[in-house]
Amino acid sequence: MNWTRRDLLKGLGGLPILGAVWWAGAASVVNRKKKRSEILNQLNISPSLPHAVPGIGGDPVKVGIIGFGIRGEQLCRSLGFATSEWKEEMKLAAEEDPNNKALEDFLAQDKLNVNLAGICDVFDVRAEKALQSFSTPENKIKRYSTYKDMIMSGEIDAVVIATPDHWHAPMAIEALNNNVHVYVEKPMTHTVEETYLLREAAKNSKATLQVGHQHRQTLSFRTARDIVEKGTLGHVSLIQTNTNRNDDNGAWNYDIHEQANTQTIDWDQFLGSAPKVPFNKNHFFRWRKWWAYGSGLSGDLLTHDYDRLNCVLNMGIPDAVSASGGIYTHNDGRNVPDVLQVNMEFPGFSTGSSQSKGKEKGMTFCYSASLGNSFNRPTILMGHDATMELGNKLTIWPDVASTRYADMLETEKMRPHIPIYQYNPAANVPDAISSATSQYFADKGLMWTYIDGVRVDSTFLHMREWLSVIKNGGEVSCGIKEGFEEAISAHMAGLSWKLGKRIEWDSENQVLKPVEGVNFDEVLLFNGKWKVPTEVLEG
Repeated sequence: MNWTRRDLLKGLGGLPILGAVWWAGAASVVNRKKKRSEILNQLNISPSLPHAVPGIGGDPVKVGIIGFGIRGEQLCRSLGFATSEWKEEMKLAAEEDPNNKALEDFLAQDKLNVNLAGICDVFDVRAEKALQSFSTPENKIKRYSTYKDMIMSGEIDAVVIATPDHWHAPMAIEALNNNVHVYVEKPMTHTVEETYLLREAAKNSKATLQVGHQHRQTLSFRTARDIVEKGTLGHVSLIQTNTNRNDDNGAWNYDIHEQANTQTIDWDQFLGSAPKVPFNKNHFFRWRKWWAYGSGLSGDLLTHDYDRLNCVLNMGIPDAVSASGGIYTHNDGRNVPDVLQVNMEFPGFSTGSSQSKGKEKGMTFCYSASLGNSFNRPTILMGHDATMELGNKLTIWPDVASTRYADMLETEKMRPHIPIYQYNPAANVPDAISSATSQYFADKGLMWTYIDGVRVDSTFLHMREWLSVIKNGGEVSCGIKEGFEEAISAHMAGLSWKLGKRIEWDSENQVLKPVEGVNFDEVLLFNGKWKVPTEVLEG
């Protein structure tokens, strides 16, 4: 109990000192509880619960995995399939640190009605690892030479695409055109044209598409949506969200496998539509560092932040995007920036207002990223009436100049430096964070959420939702509409950085406003900054 001197003096009248202290403390606690109750009643916020998902009954869904690298393995674990190497590694980790619950969580995970039926990877070592780990006499897993062989085999109901970015759309389109269900990692596409082609394929297909933004299952984000819709923050005019990473893994300098060579890797198949260059192990394992295969910070990490805010605010595609930055922390041959600043403008957007009509409208979304510093900068939604810090937990502070809370601030029932609402679904649940990069993902709700005090893998919930919709019908939380908005917004950021120019969206015609003399997809695929003619820049 925090008692003030005023509390003590109020209780001193003729009472023994111990009685006075008890009286003052009790009065303070009762008063605080009364104020707290009054605030919560006015806010009318209830923590969101996970929506019910119909069971995945009937025959098992026959799933094929395309790409069994870092993310491919993670997705397989969410489906219920972990390699023996990973289980042994996690067993040792738990012995060293009892708070490391990764293996325990995996073993306790609900079983999904899935038959892992196929694997396709251009690196023999990875494909064989999957076969050795998961193929059994009762359930033989087939290795397919190409993704088309897998999709056209008639033996696969659904595919999980965890490949480099430049393969996402071609594989997803092929699957949807053949009514094979798709779970595709972000970003949904690698070019602007692909974004429209994939949207068309999804609309014409009987299959279900889910984009891998698993944070849509995180309960704090669902609660945040309720908070915004109830006008708790007032008009949100500015969002600040960030990437803070400072290690080799966070900068995409992944390990290069000792058995990688031209005999074990199908280099031509890996390249696909990318420029034909000689075999390069650095490009193969660290593909995120080049525009030819990846999408840089704008497609790889900005997409997470954009989509998790879009699921809270439903703001859609920005009217304009401006980006700046460069290669300032890892001059290692990469051509995507490792420091990036992006401003997305939403001049017509509003979350509602507590002030006079017409006074407030418009919002700027600021994304700031550095792969050379790990100082944690939280995601902040800044409204006229309150500010919300949003991660796996959320906190709300009233604004000193709030209109909605003016009376409560005046009477000191609210104070600007004291949160008026906090939601932490992980209360009393220990989290084992193995690295700064893991902490980064955890803070953004990308690793787990909490249901009734139990930690649950967010990706498991996202894949379970996808499988349930496949079996029972309904809508996924991150389908083609959300994927289209994510992809276009990310491409606008990439184009702005490459062109050094503001990129605008024509919402009426659903197209990017053209820039004279510029082919947007040529710019996106170009390895480096685009040399824009002076007359175009001046225009």
